[in-house]
Amino acid sequence: MSPTYAVLTPGDPAPWFRQRSTSNPTYAFDTAAGRHIVLCFFGSAADARAKTALRAVLANRTLFDDRQLCFFGVSIDPADEARLRASIPGIRFFWDFDRSVSRTYGAVAIDASDGEPLPLMRQFWLLLDPVLRVIAVVPFAADGSDVEAIFSRLQHLPALGHHDGSQLPIPVLWLANVFERDLCRALIDVYKAQGGRESGFMRDVGGKTALIEDHHHKRRRDSAVSDPKLMKLIQQRVLRRIAPEILKIHHFKVTRMERYIVACYSSEDGGHFRAHRDNTTKGTAHRRFAVSINLNDEFEGGAISFPEYGPQEFRPPAGGAVVFSCSMLHAVSPVTTGHRFAFLPFLYDDAAAKIREANHHFLDTGDEYKADRTGDRNDQH
Repeated sequence: MSPTYAVLTPGDPAPWFRQRSTSNPTYAFDTAAGRHIVLCFFGSAADARAKTALRAVLANRTLFDDRQLCFFGVSIDPADEARLRASIPGIRFFWDFDRSVSRTYGAVAIDASDGEPLPLMRQFWLLLDPVLRVIAVVPFAADGSDVEAIFSRLQHLPALGHHDGSQLPIPVLWLANVFERDLCRALIDVYKAQGGRESGFMRDVGGKTALIEDHHHKRRRDSAVSDPKLMKLIQQRVLRRIAPEILKIHHFKVTRMERYIVACYSSEDGGHFRAHRDNTTKGTAHRRFAVSINLNDEFEGGAISFPEYGPQEFRPPAGGAVVFSCSMLHAVSPVTTGHRFAFLPFLYDDAAAKIREANHHFLDTGDEYKADRTGDRNDQH
């Protein structure tokens, strides 16, 4: 019986995965979006064709800068840990010794035996665009012509954020005048009166969704809004000025809002948030739309960007909002002058609320996040 392989062709989305790599024990591949990517399924660095491919990568080292383009080699041979090293920026390797990635991408047969030391492989190059869709699949060739074919493509890649000479649209909503200046000032006053505490980010660890602090990844301080009157004003503005736009554009009816916080990105500590998504853990899977409402103008830096769709940055005026799907990769650049104050809720609906309730037992966080569950009744618009 012939082996069965997964097949990816141009236009297909590349499957997301987590795998051990030379730079991270659980590298989340979707976070590599935002630049062109070459995946090379070579199997073992001891293989003759693999050696030719890897030599070509090193010979073209300057192409792989992590800004426009990066390379990931995929090895299924444990002996390669002694043979191969990452070269940052731009060159990394996945240790796919359980062959899960290779099966998913069609390099190893779906029904290949786990006990087979080095199974029959389909060796190939895979070129992905910045939103992780397949551009080209180039199989290894006996005469080495695959090397010329793939590197010829790499020499003529479009600029980030462009395709066929046109700038890519960024699928976000940009809304002015969501909050009045007085409401902005009132929320900033809440932060100044209470002070902020260091905020982290959510990550699944040991079967639980935990709050992690890593200043390299994120640096921000938050303060919770608990005044019922102020919370009601916020709900009214979101209901009247954001929810109708989401319904019009996305045919999604917002009924609930999570998290009433005033966030502060400060130039004093280089406040920033590296590229991330907002719904990738069990405890955050219910989130549908993220909202970023600037409360002031007196700062530099602190712009929001969406790397998958290009380098364009967004910085709404005080009271203005950027609204986007929680699935989108996004980042906040370092604040270089002053303080950026922002109100940062998540929006969802009744169906997503059931997901939140079902997943609540996975949360292993502080009181601020757990309190949102009991506040769902008040979160309804």
